[in-house]
Amino acid sequence: MSPTELATGTVVPTPRTPADTAVAIVPAADVDDLRGRVHGPVYAAGDEGLAAEVATFNLAVRHTPAVAVGATCAADVAAAVTWAVAHGLPVAVQATGHGPVRNAAGSVLVSTRRMQGVTVDPVRRTARVEAGVRWDKVLAAAAEHGLTGLCGSSSGVGVVGYTLGGGMGSLGRRYGFAADSVVSVDIVTADGALRTVCADSEPELFWGVRGGKGNFGIVTSLEIGLFPVRSVVGGGVFFAAEDAAAVLHAFREWAPTMPEEVGTSIAVLRLPPMEELPEPLRGQTVVHLRYVYSGGDPAEGERLVAPMEAAGRIVLGSIGPLLPTEMDAVHMDPHDPMPVWEKGMLLAELTEETVEAFLAAAGPQVHVPLVMAEIRMLGGALAREPRVPNAVAGRGAAWSVFVLGAMVPELAEVLPVVGRGVLAALQPWAAPGGLVNFLGDVAGPDEVAAAYPPAVRERLLALKAAVDPAGVFSSGHALTPRS
Repeated sequence: MSPTELATGTVVPTPRTPADTAVAIVPAADVDDLRGRVHGPVYAAGDEGLAAEVATFNLAVRHTPAVAVGATCAADVAAAVTWAVAHGLPVAVQATGHGPVRNAAGSVLVSTRRMQGVTVDPVRRTARVEAGVRWDKVLAAAAEHGLTGLCGSSSGVGVVGYTLGGGMGSLGRRYGFAADSVVSVDIVTADGALRTVCADSEPELFWGVRGGKGNFGIVTSLEIGLFPVRSVVGGGVFFAAEDAAAVLHAFREWAPTMPEEVGTSIAVLRLPPMEELPEPLRGQTVVHLRYVYSGGDPAEGERLVAPMEAAGRIVLGSIGPLLPTEMDAVHMDPHDPMPVWEKGMLLAELTEETVEAFLAAAGPQVHVPLVMAEIRMLGGALAREPRVPNAVAGRGAAWSVFVLGAMVPELAEVLPVVGRGVLAALQPWAAPGGLVNFLGDVAGPDEVAAAYPPAVRERLLALKAAVDPAGVFSSGHALTPRS
């Protein structure tokens, strides 16, 4: 960029025309105009502070937007969207940075991390949660009233993005997807309007946003249902690598016998030689059983998991009473940002042959650059439509598979090939579609659309064309509006 361009404005790619090499100049005066419309900070390309504002948890994705807006309230979000549309720029949104799949280059990226309001209504068993809130804050507030929310494997993830993509956690087989518990949504659409949508107000948009991720606007707050869970029996145990086959086959036979109060998964982990890890796990390959029982009888929860605890040699871990605020101990997801490549698929069944194929492709004896290869049981309430239907994909599957690796430079080319190869080995048992939050790396909008059942897909595309016909919200797992 020339000194003249630096002085007069920011040069950005022309929006929604990736093949077009033309650029659009956003004059510095226009950026100043945006600064005058919002309460939070505004950064243009080249400004000090931009990189920190748009930093991601997944360090493999680095955003280079034309402009970033640090929204402090719904009015800031509406102003940013209105300004972006007036300047012909696409709009992206980020709270915690856990879910990016590609660079939101040339966009107006709205950072919602400053929007931190949480209000719990213990009588109605609901919580109103603003766009930047992480699950740990909701769980702590709800626990004061003997309630909890449908958090995923990590309480450090943002509530809104997780929920809009479906949201599948350890309580899901009992209570459903997180999106199923949404009571109402406050959303800024491409016309700059702030709408409150629910089952009785704009029901079609309410249907689509719950499962449609970020396709229809920027959600500024959610009202979600809470559930009377004061404690669970849960945790994780790590089995020795040499017992992987025995443990995985035991899991295949045991898991389908569990009641809906049980959420469980199993993963082959290749752990780095980091001092932060306990010595028995440091630099080792292990098999990790994750287990949560949310029924009312702790003794029953311990009895149900006992057959799996006897399936192999345990090198570390335990299962016992946990508070909902302690459930990060089940999956033990990383707390620090790291670069990752990830991809998921669904299975219709988990047979003896499926497990053998999984072990042949990703078992401990195979040298593959994967940190994790996981099989998670679905079913129960995850298979049923909620009282107010929504667009969440994946209800017809019995299992999900998810692979993840560290996206360091020396693995940048090989990791996606290996990861996709593991999933390809399981194709004979695949279920159609996918879980949107677990799609990971996608080739484009067509692959995102294929995650949904045909009737849901057509309905979502029609809604996208009606609510966002210009494709303003085109980052992440976006759909392409039909003309």
